[in-house]
Parts: sequence; structure tokens; C-alpha cells
Amino acid sequence: MTMRNKLRRLCIISGFVLIFAAFCLCVFNIAESRTAARRSKASLSELKDIIGKAPKPTAAASTEDDLFARYDEPAPAEIPTVSIDNTGYCGYLTIAELGLELPVINDFSYEALDTAPCRYSGSAESNDIIIAAHNFGSHFGKLGSLSDGAEIVFTDCSGRSFRYSIISIEEIRGSDVEEMLSKESSPWDMTLFTCTLSGKSRITVRAKLINNNN
Repeated sequence: MTMRNKLRRLCIISGFVLIFAAFCLCVFNIAESRTAARRSKASLSELKDIIGKAPKPTAAASTEDDLFARYDEPAPAEIPTVSIDNTGYCGYLTIAELGLELPVINDFSYEALDTAPCRYSGSAESNDIIIAAHNFGSHFGKLGSLSDGAEIVFTDCSGRSFRYSIISIEEIRGSDVEEMLSKESSPWDMTLFTCTLSGKSRITVRAKLINNNN
């Protein structure tokens, strides 16, 4: 066998190996997405059932006529959570345009992302909530296809619904944490983000609060 034939054969074998590796990676990603979808669906069902049975928050008593009432700086509100299988959830997202309804885990971790989106920072109460998720088809894989003005609803564990309207979709470098968190240039009340297929950037959706049902 000539050297040219050997090289040709080696190239063919290498090509088949690469194709097989790509096929295996594709199958693995699909399996991960389906597993995540099952976990999210199971958690969402239980979470919605618990939230539906929770007592609705009542308005605080008025101190308008209390001449001796003192003003105290309010302490940061604790985020209400529900524990399911030892995991704390802070509510769930509804993105009608994508046909998605997903539970949101309160504490961010890479392990938790395999189950459901996670609260990255902030809260709906303080108008700065940031939620991250994998780019699984069952999670935030189609985030970049959302339309400007599309509605997102976040329902917290007290049963309150916060309605948002998308104001921008951008791509941010994965290492640029300050840009992800900064609200100076264009204020927003909610951010959703996921990684691009390359993993080097983040598809980032910014949204403005348009109504909250308290």
C-alpha cells in the first residue's frame, strides 16, 4: 500500500471517528435535555400545587394615624421559597411565546442547572431578578428567538405574579459579569440568560416590569 493510499485511508477513518463523536455528543445533549425536562416538569407540578394552597399575603396595617409611629429602614425582604426534594424553589416562569413554564431554583449552582433554571441574583421584589438556565431545548435554548415586547410572567411562592415585557435581547461575553449585572446604561427589572452553542457568550434577555399582582 502506497503512502498516499495510507493517508487517504487514515483520513477516511478519522472522518468516520469525528462523525461518530459528533453523533454521540448530539445524542448525549438530547438525553440531557429530556432528563432536565422531566425533572422540571415534576418539580413544577408540585411547586404549583403548593403555591396554590399557600395563604395570600395581606397588606400591612396602616400607621398613618399613629402619631408615635417611627420610621425604620425596612430590612431586605426574604425571598419566599418552597422545598421540593431538598431543593429550594423561589417560583416559576411562564414564557407563553415559547410555550414554556419552568420552576426556578432559588440558589444558583451548576448542578442545579441540570434540573431547572436558577435565580442568579436579585429578586422580583427588588426589581433586579436575574435567572440563568442551560440552553437545553426544554429550558432556555430558544431564548434568542423571543420577540421584543413578548411577555414573561414570574410567579413567586406567595402566589404573586410579576408581568414583564421584553425590551432588548443582546449577546454578552461570558466573562463580562459587570455587563450582566449593571443597570446604568439601560435599566431593566428582569434578566434571563443562557450560553450560546460555543459557550463563549451569553444570550441575554432584558425585560421591564409592566404589572405585578400583589
